[in-house]
Amino acid sequence: MSESSAEVVEAVTGATASAGGSWRIAGIAGAAIGVVAAGAAAGVAIERMTVGRGMRRKARLALDSTGPYGTLRGAPGKAYADDGTALYYEVDDIEPEGGTVPRRRRLFGRKAPAPVTVVFSHGYCLNQDSWHFQRAALRGVVRTVHWDQRSHGRSARGMAQAEGTRVTIDQLGRDLKAVIDAAAPEGPLVLVGHSMGGMTVMALADQYPELIRDRVVGVALVGTSSGRLGEVNFGLPVAGVNAVRRILPGVLKALGQQAELVERGRRATADLFAGIIKRYSFASRDVDPAVARFAERMIEGTPIDVVAEFYPAFTDHDKTKALARFAELPVLVLAGIQDLVTPSEHSEAIAGLLPDAELVLVPDAGHLVMLEHPEVVTDRLADLLMRSGAVPAGATVGGYGSTSTVQPG
Repeated sequence: MSESSAEVVEAVTGATASAGGSWRIAGIAGAAIGVVAAGAAAGVAIERMTVGRGMRRKARLALDSTGPYGTLRGAPGKAYADDGTALYYEVDDIEPEGGTVPRRRRLFGRKAPAPVTVVFSHGYCLNQDSWHFQRAALRGVVRTVHWDQRSHGRSARGMAQAEGTRVTIDQLGRDLKAVIDAAAPEGPLVLVGHSMGGMTVMALADQYPELIRDRVVGVALVGTSSGRLGEVNFGLPVAGVNAVRRILPGVLKALGQQAELVERGRRATADLFAGIIKRYSFASRDVDPAVARFAERMIEGTPIDVVAEFYPAFTDHDKTKALARFAELPVLVLAGIQDLVTPSEHSEAIAGLLPDAELVLVPDAGHLVMLEHPEVVTDRLADLLMRSGAVPAGATVGGYGSTSTVQPG
């Protein structure tokens, strides 16, 4: 185990013990985390042979200052969840030709129909910027809403969680309903969700079937699952995954109670965490370093106590029956074949219950497939929007779906 790996294990065990756990439990926790860390740490150790810590720090700062990812902004707004939590969203409206906003035509005394709105929901420990490439490609073509889930991005910390209430996927579904009511109160909808965001879409369908029936015209489920996440092995050997399953919930809870200490530890072991993030986000060997750093910043920006609050919700998640709400709709189910977080078998299971859905399995792709292979995700999403009637068949989607020629939006 590398120096960084050892530092993380020490920080984890120390935090666990200080929260009241026994040293025996702390030792098992350290071993479990060490199993996860070891693979990533090996790559970091090799890198250290040729690149000094100061140089790596300078490289991160350079990528942070020049990287265009996550720079796209829209018209801001706030919705309020049923517990009062402020949920931040942004709207990108259709840009009319000529650059001026046309007066709405009146047909028999009524307004023209509201345009289709595409609502993007992001995943665990991310924020709305994780859809950067797709957002850039669709700008001006279709109306889009991008929002930050509670306690993520620019949204407020969950008020119910501050009072001790557990986060549930059902709560996230109600949050999405609040955002739709505020940002897209009328007109057809296309719902797009990645990972936890896909689960949020399923929870919305489970609790508001009439909304799906009356307004939703298309659904995209990217790298997500309808249940049985407790069986995921995260690419670990049997002994390691058993230890992680047994210990991780308690470890995360303990770490969440020592947030300040843990955040200092995360900063001190940035190289190791970067390796872990890369392993569980991407599968390609040649990921653009700026994209990898962009993913790191989003994940690093999620406080450890938020990580701890949300984690238990995934083992409770089961929305298999809710998938039937999408049976009559155009549906895209897409996943990376090498996704270690929500394995592609979960997407295949979803598609098996929706036989008319388009199933796309992307080779050489991990969990953040929309950042790793944006051109594939954008292409299939554009096709879904045409099948849903969200954009005309002749519409041209921007060529911002590749990491090779990126310009700031």
